[in-house]
Amino acid sequence: MDTPHRAELEAARAHARGCGESTALRGSRQLRLLNCSNDASFLNTAVEQWGIYMGIANRPGITPRADNRTVRPHRRPNAELRSREYLTEGEVDRLMKAAKLNRHGHRDATMILLTFRHGLRAAEVVDLRWDQVSFEKAILAVRRVKGGSPSTHPLSGLELRALRKVKREAPASPFVFLSERAAPFSPAGFARLVERAAVAAALNMKVHPHMLRHGCGFKLANDGVDTRSLQQYLGHRNIQHTVRYTELSADRFRSFWRE
Repeated sequence: MDTPHRAELEAARAHARGCGESTALRGSRQLRLLNCSNDASFLNTAVEQWGIYMGIANRPGITPRADNRTVRPHRRPNAELRSREYLTEGEVDRLMKAAKLNRHGHRDATMILLTFRHGLRAAEVVDLRWDQVSFEKAILAVRRVKGGSPSTHPLSGLELRALRKVKREAPASPFVFLSERAAPFSPAGFARLVERAAVAAALNMKVHPHMLRHGCGFKLANDGVDTRSLQQYLGHRNIQHTVRYTELSADRFRSFWRE
């Protein structure tokens, strides 16, 4: 190691000991000093010194490394898990029937129903509160995440009856859907619920909650709902996010190849 670098390192050590800094802080101070140097030998030597300060250099099987290793992703591409990113209305019905067999089957099926009918994200359905539901006017005030536009949706009789039963059976809480510990659901918890229901329904693909939102968009687009209305219903700020549903609608090809 050349003399200027050695002098700088020794000065940093003396300053750290004099100030009473912790071992980890002394090590990090030395590593910050290393960033100013391009000398490979100086870098390797100082990393070894840092390992000694941290108490890891003499442990068996642990060797300090100066190079950055790349962490390979383990998540498989969506195309390997499923052929499409939405559920059909029939598949949602099968999903709800499978969810009804759970311990809290009515609650689980109602979560899936509202997520599909109103194009909710997982974070939106688990944060749903009773002050958003009007039983008298049969409307749902939808609050969107990710900067989406809020809107007011009508509630069908099926949804109103399901929500009334959820309210009767659940403990008092501002949140609509509660876990067994009387706490609000988490998005991850709802994702596990949907994934387990998909396995029980034998859908033969890995299902996640956002496929219900996409299923809502494709269903309404196939029913002939215009793009602007669909944009407001799903809370899209940018209409380009809505066009994807109308682009895959089969209705505009009905007149092709008529016999």
